[in-house]
Amino acid sequence: MDHLWIRVSDLESSRRFYETVAPYSGFSLASEGPDRRTFAGRDGSFSVVSGTPTEHLHMAFTASDNATVDAFHRAATEAGYRDNGPPGERPVYHPGYYGAFVLDPDGHNIEVVNHNR
Repeated sequence: MDHLWIRVSDLESSRRFYETVAPYSGFSLASEGPDRRTFAGRDGSFSVVSGTPTEHLHMAFTASDNATVDAFHRAATEAGYRDNGPPGERPVYHPGYYGAFVLDPDGHNIEVVNHNR
């Protein structure tokens, strides 16, 4: 991914969510503007932008190990965000697929996955 914009209904709620979960995939808050917050990592960036929320978004970030997937899910749920699938293997995708899912404040399905390849 080079860059992605996600429209959100509440910029500050979304900022808090992504500040909680983004570090588990190597992303951190990189810049702020009046209507956006941009998170950057080694391989790209994504921005949360004020507006009518993007519909039906599922975004997955890569983790280097299963422990990072577990830590992502624990940090998000302990911060009060909604579980959308606990950490675990999901062989329906492929052998070794280990992921976890939480919902951001607008209901976007955010995943961290380790492919164990």
